[in-house]
Order: sequence, then structure tokens, then C-alpha cells
Amino acid sequence: MVYRIHFTAEDLARTRPAEPMPLSELMAAARALQERSQAARLDPWRRSVLAGMPDGARMALSLVPADGWGPTFLMPAVAGHPEELLERVRATPRRLVEAELAAIAEHQPVPGWARHLADDRALREELADSLGLLYEHLVGGHWPQLVDRHAADRSVRLRQFLGGGVELLLAGANPRWMRWNPPVLEVRSGVDHDLHLRGQGVLLGPSVFATRAMVSDDAHGLPLPVITYPIDDSRPAGWPALLGPDRAPAGTAAALSALLGQTRAAVLQTIAEHPGCTTKELAALAGTTPSSASEHATVLREAGLIRTARYRNTALHSPTALGLGLLGDGPEPPGTDPS
Repeated sequence: MVYRIHFTAEDLARTRPAEPMPLSELMAAARALQERSQAARLDPWRRSVLAGMPDGARMALSLVPADGWGPTFLMPAVAGHPEELLERVRATPRRLVEAELAAIAEHQPVPGWARHLADDRALREELADSLGLLYEHLVGGHWPQLVDRHAADRSVRLRQFLGGGVELLLAGANPRWMRWNPPVLEVRSGVDHDLHLRGQGVLLGPSVFATRAMVSDDAHGLPLPVITYPIDDSRPAGWPALLGPDRAPAGTAAALSALLGQTRAAVLQTIAEHPGCTTKELAALAGTTPSSASEHATVLREAGLIRTARYRNTALHSPTALGLGLLGDGPEPPGTDPS
């Protein structure tokens, strides 16, 4: 079955990649946890989180089946700080909770306790607390790495946009799950549906945990429809280690020692100042040869300080949170009080 999204010229002009969306990523993670697909990529993470799942997190998890409908009021596809998004969930109007759960119940069973959710404020507070625990357990500990993946993917999308506009971006985002058949984007889906955008455009939401494409339209109370799709995991190196148990990358100590060299430090600084640069661009900006730039980038990547994505035959280099932190340019971690 296919979810067909119909574009006008105005829709193409207003379509853009989304910023990382913590609760949307959480919904994808909750689904992936209960599936058995992509074992090589996801099983290390599955084993890690299942072993220590907090009892309080299971309430929120029970509302998100591996295959089926999940309440978007609980995990909205919007960008923002996790704490702010959790407050938005707590403030969900009763009528929206009631309407969405009723729609879900038409397609699949819902937990017995959830039937009282719209009328029981204390129960909704308990669910929001459970959601916070689930986020921290499944996603929160990996968030800096997930943001790095989004940044690497964004560098590829920028190249696509510069090379062929939004239409090339739509065609190349994830050909396995989405096919651009102008003026319609066909998304492989569990439903057969036509969505006419009528000038509003869409947000493209790449996801590390997603194992399939999903569409959240304006019927879910979102300002714009959002297409969530898997980030292409065939391109970046070292993917399985990302979702495994937390540990230092192999060879980190030796690689970090190598950074004391002046040229390599300059290469890292250049990548931080020009995220998404190619190896040839990196060499020109850092004042070195392409072969030398490639060698230094390899060491930086093995140390976890940069991430490299591939677009066609081109390597695109972006800094990781660890690399920015080493330079003193890292963002405050979630929940940090800068005062």
C-alpha cells in the first residue's frame, strides 16, 4: 500500500528538512525495540535497554505497538528540548486525547487503563512521567550521537538541494521507502491514502531508529505534515557501535594523542567551521593536500571527533559533539543550567 503526497509548486518551495525531533525519535525507538528487524544494527541496543528497562517506563511503552497506530499526542513530531516537549504532552487538551485514542481503538486494542486517560488528570500525569523515563532510557543517553547522525545526513541533503533543488532532495532522501513520481511523493505505508498539501509543504524528518517510513499529517495537530524515514545506514562507517552499550570507540586514546599535531588540529577546526565540507574543500581550506586531508580525516573519524557521510562519490565531513567539545565549541548538554 502507498501513502501518496501530492505537491504543488508552493509545496515544493516550503518543503525542508526538519531539526532533530526527540519524541518522534522516541516513537521510532519504541517501535524498533519491539521488532526483530535489522538485527545486526539494532540488537546490541535492544539487549542493552531491555536488560535495564525501568518498571515506570513500561506504561508509555504499552501505548506504542511495534506495528500499528501510536498516539501522536504522546510523541509529537516536532523539534525542541525534551523537557519542553514533555510539558507540551502534559498540556494536551482532553478532547485531543479522547479523539485520538478513539481513532486508535477502531484499528487495534488499547490497554484497559488507557480508556480512562482523557478523564483522569492524575493518570495523564503518570503517563507523562512514564514517557520521561522511557525517553531517558531509550534515547536520551544516545542523543549527542543521534544529533551527529542528523548533522551528517543534513550535509548530504544540502548537496542534493544544491544539485537539483527540492525534487532531487525528495528523490534521494530514502529511495527504498519513498519514490518521487512528480508531482507525487509515494511513501510505502500500511495504509492507502492521498494527502493533498495545498501549499503548506512538508517537513522531512530523518530518524536513526526508524525501520520504515511514516507520515504524520495535519490531522494529528501538527503545524506541517512530517515524513519520518530511516537515515540511510549503508553510508556512514561504524554504525553498529552507535547503538550498542556506551563505551569508548576502539583506539580512541591513540587517536586523540595523534591530535596534538598542528595540522590535524587545524583540520578538525576547519571541519567545525565548515560542516559538510568535501575532502577536496577541506584540503583547500586547511592548506594541505587532498591525500593529507583524507588521512587526517580518517584519524579524526576513528577518534569519534568527526563523522563522514557519502553522497555519490564524495565524502562529506562534519564535526561530532565530542569534536566540538574538544575545541570548546560544544553545546550545553540537555538539562544543563548555564548559570
